[in-house]
Amino acid sequence: MTFNTRYRSVFAALMTASALIAAQPVAAHDEQHVALDIPAQPLAQSLRDLANTSGHTVLADTDIVAGKTAPAVHGSYTVGEALALLLAGSGLEVVEAGNAYAVRAAKPGEPQDKQILVTGTRIRGQEPAGAHVITIDRTAIEQSGLATTQSIIASIPQNFGGGPNEGTVGFTERNGANSNLGYGASVNLRGLGANSTLTLIDGNRLALGGGGGTFVDLSLIPASAIERIEVLADGASAIYGSDAVAGVVNVRLRRDFEGAETSFHSGFANGFSEFQASQIIGTKWATGHIMVAYEFYGRGRLGSEDRAYATEDLRRFGGPNYDQPYANPGTIIAADGSSWGIPKGQNGTNLTASELTPGVTNLADGRTQTDLLPETRRNAAVIALEQEITPTVTLRLLGMAADRHSNMRTFALNSPVTVPTSNPFYVDPIGTGQPVQVEYDFRDDLGPPVDESHVTNWAASGSIQAKLGEWGAELSGTYSREREQLDSINLVNYARLAVALADPNPATAFNVFGDGSHTAQATVNYVRGSVLQIDRSRQSTAGLKFDGPLFALPGGPLRLAIGGEYRGEWEGFNETDDDYSLTPMDGGTAGFPLLRDVLAGFAEVSAPLVGPDQGIAGIHRLDLSIAGRYEHYSDFGSTANPKLGVTWEPVAGLALRGSFGTSFHAPGFDDVRQGQGLNQFVPLPLANPSSPTGTSNVVALFGNNPAIGPERARTFTAGIDLRPSGIRGLVLSATWFNVSYRDQIYNPAVDIFNFLTQPSRFASLISASPSASTVSGFYASPYFFNPYDISAGSVTYVVDARNANLAGTHLEGIDFDLGLRRPLAHGSAELGVSGTWLQHMDQQTTVTSPRVSVLGTIGNPVRLRMRGRATAQIGGFGLASFVNFTAGYTNNAVTPSEPVASWTTVDFQIAHSLGWIGGPLKNTKLSVSITNAFNRAPPYVNDATPYSASGFDPEQASAIGRMIGLQLVKSW
Repeated sequence: MTFNTRYRSVFAALMTASALIAAQPVAAHDEQHVALDIPAQPLAQSLRDLANTSGHTVLADTDIVAGKTAPAVHGSYTVGEALALLLAGSGLEVVEAGNAYAVRAAKPGEPQDKQILVTGTRIRGQEPAGAHVITIDRTAIEQSGLATTQSIIASIPQNFGGGPNEGTVGFTERNGANSNLGYGASVNLRGLGANSTLTLIDGNRLALGGGGGTFVDLSLIPASAIERIEVLADGASAIYGSDAVAGVVNVRLRRDFEGAETSFHSGFANGFSEFQASQIIGTKWATGHIMVAYEFYGRGRLGSEDRAYATEDLRRFGGPNYDQPYANPGTIIAADGSSWGIPKGQNGTNLTASELTPGVTNLADGRTQTDLLPETRRNAAVIALEQEITPTVTLRLLGMAADRHSNMRTFALNSPVTVPTSNPFYVDPIGTGQPVQVEYDFRDDLGPPVDESHVTNWAASGSIQAKLGEWGAELSGTYSREREQLDSINLVNYARLAVALADPNPATAFNVFGDGSHTAQATVNYVRGSVLQIDRSRQSTAGLKFDGPLFALPGGPLRLAIGGEYRGEWEGFNETDDDYSLTPMDGGTAGFPLLRDVLAGFAEVSAPLVGPDQGIAGIHRLDLSIAGRYEHYSDFGSTANPKLGVTWEPVAGLALRGSFGTSFHAPGFDDVRQGQGLNQFVPLPLANPSSPTGTSNVVALFGNNPAIGPERARTFTAGIDLRPSGIRGLVLSATWFNVSYRDQIYNPAVDIFNFLTQPSRFASLISASPSASTVSGFYASPYFFNPYDISAGSVTYVVDARNANLAGTHLEGIDFDLGLRRPLAHGSAELGVSGTWLQHMDQQTTVTSPRVSVLGTIGNPVRLRMRGRATAQIGGFGLASFVNFTAGYTNNAVTPSEPVASWTTVDFQIAHSLGWIGGPLKNTKLSVSITNAFNRAPPYVNDATPYSASGFDPEQASAIGRMIGLQLVKSW
C-alpha cells in the first residue's frame, strides 16, 4: 500500500494570520524536520499519519505491518528518525527509495535501522512513560533569529535567567552569578540553580566551568552545529545521576548531516553588534558517515553609556541616587571625620584648605566606563564520525573544541586611601597636621578596571555499539577539560600606592588632590595592580550498557536497559590565584587539586502493559517505566534514586501521564574543600538582645562542614496530552510538577550578625554555654584567628556558620503548550503558545527557620512566563512571529518593597529561498529577523548591590534591545 500526503487549504482567518508571521524555507530532504503528534496505535495507521503530516511517500506491504503496533511519537523529527521510532522492535527496517521511504522485513544478519535514543531514557527506540520532553528543533532554531546557544535556551519559559550568565556579571551576586569566572552562560531550569540542571552534549557530560566548577558553559557550543535541543523539565537522577534535580538539557548535534552548508549572520542593535560565520560538511558512504563543523562568533561590547537605565543615579526613574563617594576630584576626610570636597578645574599641586568645600562629598556614577555585556571572540569546532566495523558492530566518535576571549569593563571596588604629611600635595582641611583620608576614583589614572577572560574547552567521546540478536550493547567513554583564566587589570596595588603616597618627591609621588590625572606615568604604572585566577576542570566517564527485550507483554515487548558507569581519578578541579592588588603575592593552590571517584549502576524497565489491539474498554494503551540508579562518591558517600513513570491512554488521542522520582546534586568541589585559608575559627562580638550588655562573644566557625553531603529532591508530575481526532493538528499538553528540594547547601555566614538577634531561625546552628574544653580546643586549632583579641573565658556561644546542607525549596506549577498546525495549499501554518505558570515557591534557610514564599520576588522566577508563536511556510517563503511575556514581580530587596512591571517583547522573521534565481544562489536561503521589534526597554528595577546599582534586573530582562539580524545560508 502507499500512503501519500494530501493537502487541504486552511480557513481564511488562519491564512490572514500567517501573512504576519515567519518560518524558514523547507530544508533539504535529509534535513527536513516535521512536528509530529502520533499516538500509540496500529503501525499501519501511524505510517499513514506520518505520510500525511510530512508530505513524503511511505511504502509498506499490508501483510508485514498487520497486527503490529507502534509507540507514540511526539516532537520534531526527520522522516527517517520518525520511522526509526515507529519501527523500533518490530522486526522491520526502512530504506530510501528515491524520494520515498520503503518499509520491509529486516534481512537476517543485517542490522536494523538505528534506533533514536530520547532524552529521559536509556532504552533506545522508546519514549519514557510519564515524561514530557520539550524539543527545539533545527527549524525552530533558525526561525528564532537567535545566533547563540545560550540565547536560544534563554527563550524557553522553563529557564530562569538568574545565575552565572554573561548579563548578570557585576550586576548581582544572587544565584551564584559571581562564580562566572570566564563570562560563560548556564541553564537554570525552574530557578533551582545552575548546578541543579544537568546539561549534556549528545548525552555526554562535559567539564564544568565557573568558579569551583559549577555549570556547563553553553556559550561554547556552536549553534550552527545543533540538530535539536531536548529539555526534560523533571528530576532524572535515576537515569543520569547527579545534577538532574530540575531537569536535563540535552544538546543534539547534526551528526547525520550530509552535504555542505555555509552560513553568515550579522546582528545590529543600538551600540551593539554581532557576527557569526559557520561551515558544516558531511558525507556518507556505504558503512558510515562523518560530519565536521566550524563556527566563529564575535560581538562588540555593550557599554553602560548606551543604556539610560545602566546608571547608579536612579532619580530619573523615581528612585534614589546610589552614586558613590569615590569621584575625581575626590573628597578629603579630615582627622575629625569631617568631609571636604576637592574643587574641580585644578591639578592638586597648589591646593589650599581654603579652596575646599566643607560638608560636601563629591559623588560619581560607578557605572560609567563599564559594560553590560563583554566583547567576545569565540571559535568552536565539532567532528562526528560513525563507522560500521562489521554488520553488527558500529564505532561512533565525537570531538569538540572551543576557545573564547572576552573583555569587559567592570566597576571599581574602592576604599579610602591614607595620605601622610610627607606627600608633597598633602592638604589638611582642619590644620591638625595628621594624615588625611581621600575617597578618590583612580579610573582617570589607571583606566577602567577590565576583566580579560580566556576559556578553552575540549572534549572527546567514543562508543562501540554492538547488536547481540535483539539486544544491543554499548561501551562508551568521554573525556573533557576546561581551562578558565581571568585577568583583572587596571586595579590599584594598595601596598605600592602607600609607598607612592608617602613619597616626598613631587615628581614621583602620587597626587590624589587634583581634577583628572596629575601623577607621573611611571608612578601610575608602579601602582597598577592586577589579579590572575586560573581554574581547571576535567570530566571523564566510562560506561557499559545493555538494552533489549526480555519477554512479550500484551502491549509489546518488555524492554530492559542495565549498565554501569565509572568516573575515575581524572575527574577533578584545580585553582590557582595571583593577587597583585593588595600586595604582590602568590595565592598558591591551597586545598587543590580536588579529585573524586564515582561508581554508578543503573537499570530501567519499559513495560507496555496494554496495547491498542487488545480492545479493553477505557484502556487504549497503558505503559509503565521503572528506573533506578545507585552512585558511590569517594568524597562524601552513596546515594540511590528511583523513578516511576506511567502513561495511560483511555482512548486514542488522550494520554494521561505521571511520574515520581528522587534526584540529587553532588556537592561541588568548593563545597567539600577543607584546609588552611578556607576553614577558620574566629571569636566575634555579636549583637544579642537577651544579653545585659547587648552583645555576646562567640566562636564562629567558617568554611565547609566536613559532613557536607548531597542535595536531595523529590519530584512528582502529572500531565495530559490531548490530540482530538475531530480537530486535526490540535495539540494540548499540560504538566503539573511538584518539587521538594532539601539539604541544599547554604552559606549561613552571610547572616552571621543576625544569629543571636534571630535565635529561632538559627537555633540549629547555635550552641549556648559551651564547655571550657570545647572552647580551648578551638583556640588551639591551626584554623584559629582572633582579630578582636577575645579571651576564651568570655565566650558564651559557639555558632556554626560553615557551608552545610541546611536549606530547602518547595516548588509547584504547571507547564503548558497549546498548538494548532494545519496544512496549506503549498505549505503549512502553526499557531501556539507555551509557558510556565508557577503556583508556589517557598524557601527556608535552615531547618528551624520558617518557610517564606519567594515566588515573584527579585532573584526568583516570576509567576508566569509565556512564548507565543505563529509560523507559516508558503512555497519558498517563511514567516514567523513570537511574543515573549514575563509577568511582573516584587522587588523586596528594598524597603518598602516596590512593584516591577511585566515585560512583553515581539520577534519577527521573514525568510526566502533564492533557488529560483539559479546560478550561485541556488540552494540559498536569506532571512531577516527582528528580536524585540518594538524596542521595549526592561522594566525599571531599583537594583542595588553592596558594590553598585542599576535601574534594571538582568535576571529577568535583556539589555540588548531591538536587534536586527541578517542571515545567509548556502547549501552546496
